[in-house]
Amino acid sequence: MDKKLKKKAKILGEVIVPGDKSLSHRALIFGAISHGESRISQILRGADVMSTKSCLESMGASIIDNGEEMIVRGQGIKGLKRAPSKLDCGNSGTTMRLLMGLLSGLPFDSTLIGDVSLSKRPMKRVSDPLSQMGAHFELTNEKFPPVFIHGTQLKATHYELPLASAQVKSAMLIAGLLAKGKTKLTGKIQSRDHTERLLPHFGVKLHLSENEISIEGGQQLKGNDVLIPGDISSAAFFMVAALLCPGSEVHFKNLSLNPSRMGIVNLLKRIGADISIKITQEVPEPIGELVIKYSKLKSFHIQESEVASLIDEIPVLAVLATVCEGVSRVSGAEDLRAKESDRIEAVAQNLRAMGVKVDTYEDGFSIEGGQELHGAEIETFHDHRIAMAFSVASLIAEGETVIKKSEIVDISFPDFYKTLERIAE
Repeated sequence: MDKKLKKKAKILGEVIVPGDKSLSHRALIFGAISHGESRISQILRGADVMSTKSCLESMGASIIDNGEEMIVRGQGIKGLKRAPSKLDCGNSGTTMRLLMGLLSGLPFDSTLIGDVSLSKRPMKRVSDPLSQMGAHFELTNEKFPPVFIHGTQLKATHYELPLASAQVKSAMLIAGLLAKGKTKLTGKIQSRDHTERLLPHFGVKLHLSENEISIEGGQQLKGNDVLIPGDISSAAFFMVAALLCPGSEVHFKNLSLNPSRMGIVNLLKRIGADISIKITQEVPEPIGELVIKYSKLKSFHIQESEVASLIDEIPVLAVLATVCEGVSRVSGAEDLRAKESDRIEAVAQNLRAMGVKVDTYEDGFSIEGGQELHGAEIETFHDHRIAMAFSVASLIAEGETVIKKSEIVDISFPDFYKTLERIAE
């Protein structure tokens, strides 16, 4: 389905963004491997999270969706059984990578599959460290899905993460629950910390320090209720929308303000954005309110140390770069080439179609501010964040912008277009 969009004057109002995608995946998995009942409210019902739900149910997990919350009745890690068929992860890399950690230590064989896009995404960065724990995998061309897993008894390991990756870190911690001994993670562990916050909420003891995370195998999880806050990565599109259009002001409530996810807020403040925040809940995740107003902005340079906290926001920040004063640059972001699409090329191709000059590099791109945008046909490359980023770009583009296969936004933000139409004037 193609979506036709036109330039707007400003953005005004309150935006309710869907539940945090990263937290939604983890809450379902931890609920399913706990003993007892967990009630998960305000969960994201996007396609990726539904893939996790479907995979868990295929292994015998009891998950009831009553429309207001999901009720997970767990029977412990060993309550999961071999699925009768292949486990379909759809477009969700999080589903596949986290389940690789879980299934590698369970006493049965499993096969994880995905759609065309997911089947091109590398899984070796997860299978290699898990193999150090004794896990057995077979990957297509030793790298890609489908992933065959021969479940076995895992042994604890010490692994130094070479790249900041919340998915690899989470897969290792989940596997650590099933391993004999203490699993220790060092290296680049400063990425999203939802797993480290949620596991203790489910009764698991972790040792956490600035340079190390360790987990003792054999611990049992206990069911607990989880309130899922709004996803700040989804909010980022409307933050940028407010900064593109003079006179705009957008309010968010019940928003995730987890420090490991505040990269977008920290960057926008650094370049001059008028943002105020108020924290209303601290445990297990900081939650609160955010207000953002139109501001004139300086250019930015996103370096490797910031990429992990901004990986999902970089496509829409590329759009923002077109109105910033000076040249904006992203570097150290090779990971962007292995997301749902090659996001460096997807951003460059679509901005060029809108008349913007972009210089690309293996690890990023640079864009000079002050360039005018013109309506164009936008290729989404089966990537929800590309679709939303260029829908935001349409707000300042002269003429009509057409988002090809716009339904891909359902992956993370099913009401994205309804929200955009409601607050755009």
